[in-house]
Order: sequence, then C-alpha cells, then structure tokens
Amino acid sequence: MRPPRLHGSGETVVLRGMTWSDPRGYDPVVAAGAAFAEANPGVTIQWDKRSLQGFESTPVGELAASYDLMVIDHPHTGICVAEGCLLPLDEWLPAEALQALANETVGKSFVSYAMRGHQWALPIDAATQVQAHRPDRGPRAENWAGVIAAAQAGEVILPLRPPHNLMCLYTLAANIGQPCASARDRLLPRAAGLAVLEALLAVSDHVDPACHEMDPIAALDALCEDGGRLRLAPLTYLYKGYANAGYRQHAVAFSDIAPLGQSGPLGSALGGTGIAVSARSAHPALAAGFAGWLAGADCQRTIYAQSNGQPGNAVAWADPAVNAPVEGAYFATRQTHEAAWLRPRHAGYMGFQEEGGELLTEALRRRLSPEAALDALDARFAASFATD
Repeated sequence: MRPPRLHGSGETVVLRGMTWSDPRGYDPVVAAGAAFAEANPGVTIQWDKRSLQGFESTPVGELAASYDLMVIDHPHTGICVAEGCLLPLDEWLPAEALQALANETVGKSFVSYAMRGHQWALPIDAATQVQAHRPDRGPRAENWAGVIAAAQAGEVILPLRPPHNLMCLYTLAANIGQPCASARDRLLPRAAGLAVLEALLAVSDHVDPACHEMDPIAALDALCEDGGRLRLAPLTYLYKGYANAGYRQHAVAFSDIAPLGQSGPLGSALGGTGIAVSARSAHPALAAGFAGWLAGADCQRTIYAQSNGQPGNAVAWADPAVNAPVEGAYFATRQTHEAAWLRPRHAGYMGFQEEGGELLTEALRRRLSPEAALDALDARFAASFATD
C-alpha cells in the first residue's frame, strides 16, 4: 500500500535514522524510507547503522541528540523515559492507529514500549528466544532433556556471549513458572535459580567453549556450515534470514522452544525492536507519521517483509505469503512469541544486564559456584533500582 501523504509544502526535509547493521535491521527501513519519501516530495530519510553489540549497549540518549528516528531495544525504555529523550507517540498519532497496533501486536511487543501512560516506540520487529535446528541432520528437541542429550552427543551450539547467556537464564526460569525480577531484592528464588543453572550447565558443559563469545548470529552461522555434527541451537533469537534458501550454505528450521517445565513453550525472553522518535526532532509530526506507517500491517506485510524484514505485526505473521520464503518460521514459533516474558525496563536495568551477563559467564565457565553467582546476581539486581 502506498505510504500516507504527510508532507506537501515542497519544503526540503531530511530525517536522520539509526538502526542496526544486520540486513534484517537495515534493509527494510531503508526500503520503507524510500517509499515514504516518494509519496512525500521533498522528504528524504537517511539511515545509519551500528553493530548488534552497539545496538544492545549504546545509550539511546546519545543517539537522540543526532537522529530523528531510532530503532531501539525495549529494555532501554526506562532510561529513555527518565532522560526525556523520546517523543510520546500517543500525543502525535491518532488513538485509532495506536489501538490497531496494540491489537495487532505479536505477544507483548507493543506494551514493551509503553511506560508511565505513554507509548515511546512502536514494534516493527518481533523476536524472542526460539529453537533452531538443521533438518538434514535430525529432528528438533521436544524438551530440555532432549537438548541435554544432544549436547552430550556434540550436536548443540548455544550463543552464550553476554547478554544472551542471561536471556537463557530468564527463559528457563519463566518456563518453569518462576519468572525473574518479580521482586526488587532478588532476581529469582534460590531453589529455582539453582535448578535453572543446573539445566544450563548440563548443556554448556558440553558445547564448544567458543560459544561464550558467540551471539545468535555467530551461532546460527556455525550451525549452517558444512562439516561437523551441529544439529541444534536450543535457545537463539529468531533470525528469519537463516530459514531463507540460499542465505547460508544450509538453511535451518525455526520452531518453539524445547521446554524445561511442564507448561509448553512459554517464558522465552522477549527481544525484537521498535521505532522511536527523538524528542529533539525538528519534524516530530512527520517522523511520528512515518513510524506509525512503518509499524502498521500494510507496510509490515508488504514492503517491510519483502525487504529482508522480520515483521513485528501479527497481520504479517499470519500471512501465508510472508511465511512462504522462510518455510513457515512465523507460524512455527508463534506460540513461543505470544507467551514470551518481558524483561525489566527500569532506568538502572541496562547496567544490571551488562554486569549480570558477565557474572553468568563466570558461573557457566565453572569459575564461580552457582550459589555465589546467584548471590551476586541478586545483589546487582537490587542495586539497579538505586537510580529509580
């Protein structure tokens, strides 16, 4: 569908946008920006990009000083609200448009950017930890016991570079019905923490130590290579490109997580991205209008999905034409996404996420006992609320 006509004055307007460097993060916003500019003469949207690691760690406040549009990760919401660096989109977009996006969200993607009565970003990309496997090398794992058996056979790769190791802890804890961060003074109950660390160690003890330096992209790249016995990445964020024929040497199949608990594929640590507008933008109405269109069903199931994008809109996720190129990856992981767990988003959270991932590395490398690791995680988590 043609983008909305929001600029007709003939004035030259340049909007600057920042996204992340993976084709999934860069290609669709560039394509959408070009289509929007064509429908709005005089408007240009210029996109810059940063690495995945930079995307996960760069303070949004720094970006808001230079960019009109920013693709952000929802755990940054709290610090953004505290610093006042983002535009409250509910004050710039029609209520009906926001209600439609709320109704069309995949899981908690829409509410992950809501805080203190305002909507600070709109979901454009939905992702959570799912399972990936090589169908040519065997089946998926049906439960965590199957994951452990595959790890013992040398068939598992697991991205454990911080913060992804912490995401694994989050996912397994929520999956057994003991979600993290339910109280300010501890990350998770001690018995649950020990059980989850035991389940993680039963896998991490048997994977290549290089996993501790791998993010999901590196792990999926390794899974797609010729040679070796790797069959399974039991917890990795959905990267739909790896299901595309020809994207790598071999395609992978994505599916719901293999549960540790008894309630099915629930509790996966939510990821994905949203589009936000800087509070310092000189063109807030135009930037907000673009953001609203970018997140909407018409854009998401057409130009966004067709340009390497991984949509965040449920209308696109349910579209057979969107699923066809990725071998039904959206259909096959929908339950996990709908039942995903929402990470903390308070102002001090990002500091804890960085520190917590490093602590967990020490525990999974057997340099720190599970009890000591949980003590340290609880203490750091409690301290992260000091600025709130």
